[in-house]
Amino acid sequence: MTDKLETIDMLETIALTPTENLPESFEALEDRDFMRIAAHLARKSYNEGGCPIGAVIADAATGRIIGKGHNTLVQENDATTHGETAAIRDAGRVAKLRGKGPVDFRGAALYTTLTPCLVCCAQIIHRCQFQRVVIGDATNAPSTQKILRGGGIKHVDILEDAEAVALYKTFMEEKPELHYLDWGGHKKREEMLGGK
Repeated sequence: MTDKLETIDMLETIALTPTENLPESFEALEDRDFMRIAAHLARKSYNEGGCPIGAVIADAATGRIIGKGHNTLVQENDATTHGETAAIRDAGRVAKLRGKGPVDFRGAALYTTLTPCLVCCAQIIHRCQFQRVVIGDATNAPSTQKILRGGGIKHVDILEDAEAVALYKTFMEEKPELHYLDWGGHKKREEMLGGK
């Protein structure tokens, strides 16, 4: 039990530590651990009043976390900052701090707590071309697994992380208007909520 608690604390610490201050690699971390880090970021967004979606980008060869982030649609009033795009921006910011050029994501894995929306799919497919995408929740939003695969992402895995699924379900029940706004914009929100 102590080992599990220590692991949970370690993963939360990783989630909340600025990416540039993290160690070079986390060789012992597995898919569920990276997803747990993303889930901690989703919880952070939820606690801030935002949409609970978090993402982590790790170098597939070394396990090094190169970017991470969470949805800030509500916090920053920015419809473009989803968990995935926040992690992509963070990776670019960290690379610049280290004196490196544009990030090449083709050797990286993206871990996201919710199936990516269509806008994020476009970034994942056309701009980043991730080697792999791991989705923690394809229950609470329409799965985009086929879109990602059809766009050339060969390795798309659904993890169905119980905590990520439960947190997003709670959020949808509490704030359906934000869920629909985040996933489909104002038109979708009005359509689903009857003109509200």
